[in-house]
Amino acid sequence: MPLIISDPIQPSANKVNPFLGKLHPYPFEKLRQLFAGVTPNPGLREIKLSIGEPQHATPAFIKEALIAGLGGLSNYPTTLGIPALRHAISEWLERRYGLAGIDPETQVIPVNGSREALFAFTQTVIDPSSGHRPLVVSPNPFYQIYEGAAYLAGADLRFLNTLPENDFAFAYDSLSDEEWRRVQLFFVCSPGNPTGKVLDLDDWKTLFALSDKYGFIIASDECYSEIYFDEAKPPLGCLQAATLLGRNFERLVMFSSLSKRSNVPGMRSGFVAGDAAILKAFLLYRTYHGCAMSPAIQAASIAAWKDDAHVLENRRQYREKFAAVTPVLSGVLGTSMPDASFYLWARVDRQVPVADGADTYFARALVADYNVVVLPGSFLAREAGGINPGAGFVRIALVAPLAECLEAADRIQQFVAKL
Repeated sequence: MPLIISDPIQPSANKVNPFLGKLHPYPFEKLRQLFAGVTPNPGLREIKLSIGEPQHATPAFIKEALIAGLGGLSNYPTTLGIPALRHAISEWLERRYGLAGIDPETQVIPVNGSREALFAFTQTVIDPSSGHRPLVVSPNPFYQIYEGAAYLAGADLRFLNTLPENDFAFAYDSLSDEEWRRVQLFFVCSPGNPTGKVLDLDDWKTLFALSDKYGFIIASDECYSEIYFDEAKPPLGCLQAATLLGRNFERLVMFSSLSKRSNVPGMRSGFVAGDAAILKAFLLYRTYHGCAMSPAIQAASIAAWKDDAHVLENRRQYREKFAAVTPVLSGVLGTSMPDASFYLWARVDRQVPVADGADTYFARALVADYNVVVLPGSFLAREAGGINPGAGFVRIALVAPLAECLEAADRIQQFVAKL
């Protein structure tokens, strides 16, 4: 007999994950809406300093390794990646951070960029059945993936404002003891986006002590770790800090990427490393998630992680841009060199003739008058403790070629002078 469905189920807008309703539009969608109706100055070509997308040339040897690896497209890749890639990453970790004994079999997993990994990792480690609503802690301002990942895992979110008057340090005392007991995951970004702040050993010691007391996992986003200005003082990494403090990697996982280091954002290649027990669970999640890295990308990634010379040249170009641009903007915006990364976090609320919405006013007027695109800081933060810590700031990404960055700085200087 034919199957008869007397009461067919009708599609409903409500039959989706209810947590999707908590998500905010991405900052660049907000920027698009902000610029609706604005006509950029037609006499000036656009200079885009809003997106943290590296624009330096991809090294030729990485492209060559990618092409040479295309034969691997005839095979399904494994979720754990090939041993040669995990070994290349382990060797880089040991070389870069002075570590020893990183196990490529249990302490390293290649991932398709840190963005994908940060999101998936959160789904792996948040336990909604723990007896209370789980909490995730994030810096504020922050990379928006932290927020979306937390909400879609069924967790609540607490933002810790990082402010210039406190040297962008975490205000740990803004959480009560009861809230700390609910924390399951703490996001760190060092060097920070957008501030460029690098956590020092004392910062890590404090955070590790809190993790020991309350049992939460630390997810350290270190995708900007290779963009810094003093070759003698590379940014401290979380695994390095743990080793220096005589700790193991319990409840500690770092996320890294080739995008900024090697100018290959389109490759979507990175890794996670740290606590072997947590990574074992993460690998299980990823096996079902279906995020294995393409064999050709793995081949190119091996070449990139094994070479440091191109990274030195990459940093040289950023140093040159910061040396040229920072003095121009410091006179009008009071900007100074960050600890690391390729952003200037510039305060603009003292220059504009409005009390509220200073950063959006600045960005909108700047693109209209001088066709330079920057990102309002309020788009990168949420209100917490009665303030939005990004309000009144703009993020300037020095990713364009030197001449463009310097021209943009001159235009901004002219713009502020008019204000």
